Amino acid sequence: MKRFCLALDLKDDPALIEAYEAHHRAVWSEILTSIRASGITDMEIYRIGNRMFMIMETKDDFSFDAKATTDAADPRVQEWEELMWTYQQALPGSKPGEKWMLMERVFKL
Repeated sequence: MKRFCLALDLKDDPALIEAYEAHHRAVWSEILTSIRASGITDMEIYRIGNRMFMIMETKDDFSFDAKATTDAADPRVQEWEELMWTYQQALPGSKPGEKWMLMERVFKL
């Protein structure tokens, strides 16, 4: 098993944040299927203010590149991603089009 931690910001607007959370209380079934099919076995998203933090646990052979390729070919995933981008904003220092950014572990007990 692998674990990844990622961060992303939401637009700092309470109505947009509430709408984003409402979508995540009812994630489309095709999106959940896509996540699981990619080798992600568990995922949690936390928020403070407009900053979000995601923890993903994956199978050992999980690949971000393979997931990106599969997602790009799936119209429903692309529809979801486009919808989510109306609520999200890139972190400072991100590359154009980059959303969730991998975080570097700095401590482990």
